[in-house]
Amino acid sequence: MTEWKSNLERLGVTIPPVAAPAGAYAPAVRTGSYVYTSGQLPFVDGQLTVTGKVGAEVSPEQAKEAARICALNALAAVHDLVGLDAVVRIVKVVGFVASAPGFNNQPIVINGASEFLGEVFGEDGVHARSAVGVAELPRNTPVEVELIAEVR
Repeated sequence: MTEWKSNLERLGVTIPPVAAPAGAYAPAVRTGSYVYTSGQLPFVDGQLTVTGKVGAEVSPEQAKEAARICALNALAAVHDLVGLDAVVRIVKVVGFVASAPGFNNQPIVINGASEFLGEVFGEDGVHARSAVGVAELPRNTPVEVELIAEVR
C-alpha cells in the first residue's frame, strides 16, 4: 500500500468522486509535470457542508474543517486525472476565505487544507501557500481551495 493510501486509511478518509464542474472548466489540468486543480468547494455527497462568511455565520473552526474538505476534493481531482501514486509533491495551495468585516485569520482557516495535505503526503505535502480574504465566494461557501501538484 502506498503511503498516501495508508495515511488516508489511518485518517478514516476515502477519496470522493470528483465534483462535477459548475461551469466551463475542468476540475484539473496537467501540463508537463504539474497538475493544477480548479478551486474546490467543501462538498460532501453533493452538498456544501457549511455556508456563510467566516467571522459571522461560520466559525474559524468550521471554516478550517471546510478547508480540509476542499483539499480532499482537490486531491480527488488530481486522482481522477493522473492517480495520486503519480504525485511527487504538493507545490502550492491557494485558499480563499469569504470573510466578514474585520476577520483577518485567513491563514488559520487555510491551515485546515495545509495540515491535511501534510498528514496525507508527509514532507511531500509541505507547500508554498497563499491565504486570501474575499468578500464573496460561489454558492455562499466560506472557503475555496486550489492546488498545484508535481507529478511523475
